[in-house]
Amino acid sequence: MPKMFVNLPVTDLDRAKAFYTAVGFTINPQFTDHNAACVVVEDDHSYFMILLREFFQTFTDLPLGDPAKSPISATAIFVDSREEVDVAVAAGLAAGGTEAQPASDYGFMYQRQLTDPDGNILEFGYMDPVAAEKGPEAYMAQQQA
Repeated sequence: MPKMFVNLPVTDLDRAKAFYTAVGFTINPQFTDHNAACVVVEDDHSYFMILLREFFQTFTDLPLGDPAKSPISATAIFVDSREEVDVAVAAGLAAGGTEAQPASDYGFMYQRQLTDPDGNILEFGYMDPVAAEKGPEAYMAQQQA
């Protein structure tokens, strides 16, 4: 399986590391220094690289936007239960994150949006296994049976 690294600009690396560990992720010290930290979302598959804005800027000649003012992406992370969604978001709020919108509950899918202290948007979600495998219509048919 390919590995995915999502690069996120941050203004305070220690604060960002504290936030991302609070929501349940770990830091890989082998790929962490004074400019960046590797956040393990899913071992051997999904990672965030949180990079100080000045260091991030060295990878592009284009100006960096401010995600707190003009977000251009939201990273969705799906977990195994609604309770895990709520626990992750509560921990993120306690670690300095914000929640701009109420939870979205579609019956087969539950999502909450959490913004990190730098404005990067995470969406924690849970999807019923039937809906994940066969689509929302299959979930709805199961509920009506």
